[in-house]
Amino acid sequence: MKIAIVGASGAVGQEFLRVLSDARFNIEELRLFGSSRSAGRRYDFRGRLTDPVVELSDNGGAFAGLDYVFVSAGADVSRRYSETITSGGALMIDNSSAFRMCDDVPLVVPEVNGADALVAPRGIIANPNCTTIQMVVALAPIHRQWGIRRVHVATYQAASGAGASGMEELEQQSRQLAAGEKPVVKKFVSQLAFNLIPHIDVFTDNGYTREEMKMYYESKKIMHAPDMDVSATCVRVPVMRAHSEAIWVETEKPVDVDEARRAFAEAPGVVLIDRHEACGYPQPLDLAGTDPVYIGRVRADLANPCGLSFWTVADQIRKGAALNAVQIAEYIERHR
Repeated sequence: MKIAIVGASGAVGQEFLRVLSDARFNIEELRLFGSSRSAGRRYDFRGRLTDPVVELSDNGGAFAGLDYVFVSAGADVSRRYSETITSGGALMIDNSSAFRMCDDVPLVVPEVNGADALVAPRGIIANPNCTTIQMVVALAPIHRQWGIRRVHVATYQAASGAGASGMEELEQQSRQLAAGEKPVVKKFVSQLAFNLIPHIDVFTDNGYTREEMKMYYESKKIMHAPDMDVSATCVRVPVMRAHSEAIWVETEKPVDVDEARRAFAEAPGVVLIDRHEACGYPQPLDLAGTDPVYIGRVRADLANPCGLSFWTVADQIRKGAALNAVQIAEYIERHR
């Protein structure tokens, strides 16, 4: 396999290197691309230093002969360079929002709709938003057996969702507050340390943020469920890494809680931690850096006879970004 990473020096780009080092690929060649600031850097990969990061340009020859290009450099970069990246026949797996809702670009979570990745007419596959990935992996086993009409979700999103600079700001603010200093706010709209911010991305005309609307639209596309309604409230919390979500679903027919637990336990990509005791449930502190979507607190919704409520935790940088993208490539390789 010949593979490239665009945005290699960012938080997700670095996670791509870690995930790919464990992937079941025989990687013959690895090319790294980035901004002028990161050009020339080299990173450890499988015990050796990579070739230097190359500044991204419109030179299509730089991508010639590649099989997969993993892109995580923002929507503007993805739009500008998509034709350059795919011109030599490489499949671009894009981590930005640039192409997610395009009809001719599949939006893929392998455990849910992996077969969609096998048809990519533009040579582009979109990686969904991190919160959407986590949610649909959990929804899929319920939807398959009982059908889902409505989803309400509240997210508890870690600083890692804002990249390396977001994590650095949370660390810095924590140190400043501990020292009795006024915390510096740059990355987030408000102080994150010791606070909650119910505002991720920009507001839209309907009062929801763009992050919340991503969950609405992307879930329908991934699950092939245009009639499934999704209402989200997305909140930034002072957690370093790994997102959490509280999810309520209304199913087409009543769900037995024990049967739901079995469905979760048997679902691909899911680990069930659901004991009725202290710490018998997933927590981001324990699960950062891991691969699965963890589910716990499974219970009947007391406000809805066809309702089920549960809690999920997943690492935003791994399953919510780099790991899901690599799993898309692995799925394609298995099913070619």
